[in-house]
Amino acid sequence: MNLKEKLYQIRNNILFAQETHGFDHSVEIVAVTKTRPFNYIKECYKAHIFAIGENRIQEAVEKFQPFSDMPKLIKRFIGHLQSNKVNKCLDLFDAVDSVDSIKLARKISNRAASLGKTVPVLLEVNTSREPQKGGFNPDMVDEMLSCINEKNIEVNGLMTVGPNTGDKEKIRQSFIELRELSHYLNQQYGENRLKELSMGMSGDYKLAVEEGSTIVRLGTALFGHRE
Repeated sequence: MNLKEKLYQIRNNILFAQETHGFDHSVEIVAVTKTRPFNYIKECYKAHIFAIGENRIQEAVEKFQPFSDMPKLIKRFIGHLQSNKVNKCLDLFDAVDSVDSIKLARKISNRAASLGKTVPVLLEVNTSREPQKGGFNPDMVDEMLSCINEKNIEVNGLMTVGPNTGDKEKIRQSFIELRELSHYLNQQYGENRLKELSMGMSGDYKLAVEEGSTIVRLGTALFGHRE
């Protein structure tokens, strides 16, 4: 199948998953273009995918070309962001989907202030509690609320990566926990500030959509396995 055919199938899968679990909100597809050449980004845009995800600053520096013919494109940084790479990241990307500490949130906030802009971000939460993964522990509520209160960043929601397992119920539970945490944080904050749930990748996006995901990050499902 070509990209448009795969995308048609994916969108049908998303609609079916939502219908069977009582959701009807829009779900954004972020094309994970890491390690893929720039022409993949162009093909995604032609197929009406208007968000891409990259996880390495140096790769983006070398790969990104002018985006003047793609005015709607949103470039999302989805990898672990080292504090010494924040300046370059904000030069290249429109949003940071992997804020995993108060320190990083403040660094982004300070840089955004110097640039005279507000940067949309997502807070990464380690719902699987796997030690090799970054992110806030789900019980770090005060720390996450502190990030929401930072100036010059706009915390739009939460992000998680499902556990590395074939156990679908464990994967599902990690998504349920993120949804419930988002609801709890909104209650503590006093308004419905967190609207986005970025959860689900190529292998588990249907489970994530069944549990309320608003953003799925797809690479293999769109492009096939890397050579």
